Amino acid sequence: MTSQTTIDKTGPGDGTPAAPSDGTPGKGLRGHPWYTLITVAVGVMMVALDGTIVAIANPAIGDDLGASLSELQWITNAYFLALAVCLITAGKLGDRFGHRQTFLIGVVGFAAASGAIGLSDSIALVIIFRVFQGLFGALLMPAALGLLRATFPAEKLNMAIGIWGMVIGASTAGGPILGGVLVEHVNWQSVFFINVPVGVLAVVLGAWILLDHRAENAPRSFDLLGIALLSAAMFCLVWALIKAPEWGWGDVQTWSFIIGSFAGFGAFAFWETKVREPLIPLALFRSVPLSAGVVLMVLMAIAFMGGLFFVTFYLQNVHGMSPIDAGLHLLPLTGMMIVGSPLAGVMITKVGPRIPLAGGMAFTALAMYGMSTLETDTGSAVMSLWFALLGLGLAPVMVGATEVIVGNAPLELSGVAGGLQQAAMQIGGSLGTAVLGAVMASKVDSDLEGNWAKAGLPPLTPEQAGQASEAVQVGVAPVAEGTPPEIATKITDVAHDTFISGMSMASLVAAGVAAVAVLVAFLTKRGENAEAGAGVGHI
Repeated sequence: MTSQTTIDKTGPGDGTPAAPSDGTPGKGLRGHPWYTLITVAVGVMMVALDGTIVAIANPAIGDDLGASLSELQWITNAYFLALAVCLITAGKLGDRFGHRQTFLIGVVGFAAASGAIGLSDSIALVIIFRVFQGLFGALLMPAALGLLRATFPAEKLNMAIGIWGMVIGASTAGGPILGGVLVEHVNWQSVFFINVPVGVLAVVLGAWILLDHRAENAPRSFDLLGIALLSAAMFCLVWALIKAPEWGWGDVQTWSFIIGSFAGFGAFAFWETKVREPLIPLALFRSVPLSAGVVLMVLMAIAFMGGLFFVTFYLQNVHGMSPIDAGLHLLPLTGMMIVGSPLAGVMITKVGPRIPLAGGMAFTALAMYGMSTLETDTGSAVMSLWFALLGLGLAPVMVGATEVIVGNAPLELSGVAGGLQQAAMQIGGSLGTAVLGAVMASKVDSDLEGNWAKAGLPPLTPEQAGQASEAVQVGVAPVAEGTPPEIATKITDVAHDTFISGMSMASLVAAGVAAVAVLVAFLTKRGENAEAGAGVGHI
């Protein structure tokens, strides 16, 4: 594919805002900022959707392909592992070769991998192609942010990121609804096949509309050892978080990988001070607002993804809802993110990111506290209130933290900054699921035996207690076949009450994390380098 390249005149990376690009867009729609936004939103929608839509298809995949529970877990884990490990390196590829090319390759590869999964006849092939989905998704996501940064002038960038965040939020939250409809009325393969026409549309729009922008002092070489060290460190960290629930937080294997990740990050940081063109110039983190934006994104993802993880079990296993009904009950969250993200972009443009970010995390903390008060018989109206408040809190954080990270990085590192933003969210989500999962497991283990005895149920053997605890942690009542109805009712009540106590504790921890993030938000400020992309294209 041919591309038109705009050379943006940027400063030497000393933090001084660069002069606007003197490039001009091509004829017609090429390089038009709003059409660029539409194009990248179509591509990003696929990646965000696949983060949640597949969970609904897992039971059908297991039945059709004869997969075990651990194999089904790897359908999700393989995707997120590949995505998290490769995001920053993929961002660097965009900075080096151009975000237009990187975005288009990512879209083509993601759509092709999705089609291959739909045609797979074994669980091994599904997992392999999920890895490829993660790799190509990693190419696509930072490139999308790089294109927005280079195309929109500073006064419009927050609005663009707001709409971009709206697409991600809506796609993530809407995944279970769409997945439920497709699995119920078509088949599990359709969950993946749907990405093919979406990918074709994104490629056609991208080839027609996207204009490549490259900084004059863009990287010319690759820090291969830096890539290897960072990838190894990220792998060890994410792998430890994925396996911790199975191995246990006190297990030597868990801590071996955690220590290995710290050692890898240390070696990477040392090497980056020695190489001529580092993968991530450590001077980037001298920007307190940028560093605060990364930390804020991690904390937000811990509270949001970790807390929301249990809500799906609460709706389906405690309230007995179908996947579609559970997804519909989350519409207040989706709706507030859709409405709130563009509004947050306008507000951040007017008053800066600090107050909206702090307010957003305060709303998030309040929403997670509210979710800690949910009971087995809580009505839809009360649930909707807390879900809506959570969406209202998340919207400015998704927009503001992204602008703080990308806007405080030099234009020639916009892809790396986009990779940092996405990697922070993925790591935060993994941390949230793992840490809050450990909180849930600990609370269930401590309460289950006592609640069981208080209900007058027969004592459990250690093996039975372990199996019952695993079931209760996801809201399932461990009722054996043939159990008398009155005993089954007691077991169900105990299981749901114990699950609620665990979810309440996990939600309170998430609220505490969000409260800490309020303080971090006050360290942020508007991007110092946001003007580097101004003036490119026509608004």
